[in-house]
Amino acid sequence: MRKKPEKIGVGQLTLQIVFPPEQTSDAAEETQDNGLETSSAVPELESKSERKRKWYSLFDKVYALPNLWEAWLKVRENRGAAGIDRMTVKRFDEDAYARTEHLQADLRNGTYRPQPVRRVFIPKSGGGERPLGIPTVRDRIVQQALLQILGPIFEAKFSPRSHGFRPERGCATALEVVDRAVKHGYEWVVDADIKAFFDTVDHDKLLGAINEEISDGSVLQLIRRILKAGVIQPEVNDVEPTDLGTPQGGPISPLLANIFLHHFDVKMAEAKYGLVRYADDFVIFARSEEQAEAALQLASQILEGELGLKLHPEKTRVVSVTQGFEFLGFHYYRYLKTGHMLKVVRHKSVQRFRDAIRQRTPRLKTQRPVKPKSLTLNRLKKNKRIKEMIRRVNQHLRGWHGYFRELWGWSKPFYSFDCFVRNRIRASITGRVGAGWWYYLLTNDALDNLGLLNLDALQRKYRAK
Repeated sequence: MRKKPEKIGVGQLTLQIVFPPEQTSDAAEETQDNGLETSSAVPELESKSERKRKWYSLFDKVYALPNLWEAWLKVRENRGAAGIDRMTVKRFDEDAYARTEHLQADLRNGTYRPQPVRRVFIPKSGGGERPLGIPTVRDRIVQQALLQILGPIFEAKFSPRSHGFRPERGCATALEVVDRAVKHGYEWVVDADIKAFFDTVDHDKLLGAINEEISDGSVLQLIRRILKAGVIQPEVNDVEPTDLGTPQGGPISPLLANIFLHHFDVKMAEAKYGLVRYADDFVIFARSEEQAEAALQLASQILEGELGLKLHPEKTRVVSVTQGFEFLGFHYYRYLKTGHMLKVVRHKSVQRFRDAIRQRTPRLKTQRPVKPKSLTLNRLKKNKRIKEMIRRVNQHLRGWHGYFRELWGWSKPFYSFDCFVRNRIRASITGRVGAGWWYYLLTNDALDNLGLLNLDALQRKYRAK
């Protein structure tokens, strides 16, 4: 029985920064085959130093019924919209086992063909729209089944510089490394943006990267078919071919992105540059402007010259930490009056916060301005609409604070956010805006008594731990 791969400390960079030593895990698992069904167990993985072979027989593990059923449960948990066949998760669930068995037979017999994804557009925080591709429920199950088998195999080789969509990693670990780099005197940053990454991934290069670990032709063919399935644009019946890119919206898309960019991670590590990457978003730290310029030149050579991607010319720059840079929703900069580094919520994230609160605190079109006698705590506490509105706002505030609580610099970093939330609640309750008698009746204490959360109070409680 082989050992699982070692865990790599989440805060490590191949820089001159002294970070915590690696933590290792010698845990191993045993799997059993009942002899009746093809085993769906994830293959046992060797450590990076021991792994010298490719994986040749994986397709039977992908379509094994236990693996497909586990994939279906994950798809059901994530819910999501219907694809082009209009089959909803709820409807699939009505006869899930039989439908999963039928899907298994299609995969085993080689008759399964992924359907085109349904294209939808969602607004971006900075303006414009982001395209998403919604696969059918069946196709999402197949992608999830592939992810469950291929994910651990590639996880064993991924770089510690990659943080997006990986077990025990995420925005928090990426930001932890950025915080340490800034505090340890890295004064220059390559602040880069890959232009339309998910729309420009070269399929042959991606399949070549997968083939470095996987030699099962059936698995490679299945992934190629997923990539080439095409898209159907809104209000258009024709299928648009997908010669490039991986559609955002499928379960396997983040893994494919990490596989494709792993070459970039490795090359930057070999050159000893301080890369921190989350999916297609990355920064590179350097001690000097010259080193940062050289890092950008190498990054451009790898991404554009070797991988066929394009760095956004207007969003890619070399900048000092004094001037400031943005990463994963935060804005880092040096406050010139004190010389201290600050870490605050970036402007786009502030706008997204306000938009989310506006959505949860609507003013009814038919609402009449209330009178003072209606604004008693007893009446307000019995109002079901107000109860539900505050519940939804609180739910958002808890999650938002959980992400943005690691700020530097100000004693009350969320004061302006709390003011905005309270004013929106007042406007929604009274049908009035601005300052007036209603402002003085619905005091901060009154809103606290109605159960409205206070971000500054949450922050004080967090800091006191």
